[in-house]
Amino acid sequence: MQCPACQLEFHNRLSEWKEAAISIPDSPLTEIASITLCPKCHRGIVGHAVYLDDIHDFIDREIVYPVASRQIEVDLAVPEHLAAEFVEASNVLPISPKASAALSLRILQAILKEQGYTNRDLAKQVDAVLGETDAHRVLPFYVRDKIDAIRNFGNFSAHPITDLTTLQIIDVEPEEAEWCLDIVSALFEHYYIRPADDKRKLNELNQKLASAGKPPAKQ
Repeated sequence: MQCPACQLEFHNRLSEWKEAAISIPDSPLTEIASITLCPKCHRGIVGHAVYLDDIHDFIDREIVYPVASRQIEVDLAVPEHLAAEFVEASNVLPISPKASAALSLRILQAILKEQGYTNRDLAKQVDAVLGETDAHRVLPFYVRDKIDAIRNFGNFSAHPITDLTTLQIIDVEPEEAEWCLDIVSALFEHYYIRPADDKRKLNELNQKLASAGKPPAKQ
């Protein structure tokens, strides 16, 4: 199995697990708590299982501690403070979709503010970016569709999220929280990653043009 703490594989020997079983009164179910140590990082790993006597098999088995962290990589073009919050929002998703969505919406709020949409209410920031008329600042349709979708999430419209109520928890489904992360990823790509990549390619082209004695390319 893979250790959820250090992500390293190790041989899972049943004999190395310590178990405690509790039969649920008037029920064919037995709950089993188990613990072992990772031989690599020596952290405890706690499991939970539900055994159904009627079929003589487990109907649910999971590792409950530690919660596995997803290996999230954010492009270096993304500002460090936004990248750090994105990693946190991604890692908290399996534990609390609501908390993950709250972090994602705070990142969204920060991105839009840095792009000049400075209204203190996130819903109005979204309105502003979707209503942009400057051809150089209009979002591509695939990003517009993503960001427009959050209007239907939970009680987003009913409870304004401002810079004074940032991290406000709103009711969302796990799929909606994951969609919030997709929205942030799309904005990272549009506002930071693609421009940085374009700039790198332009610099490389101008270096080649300069070596050939030609004028630089127009931006």
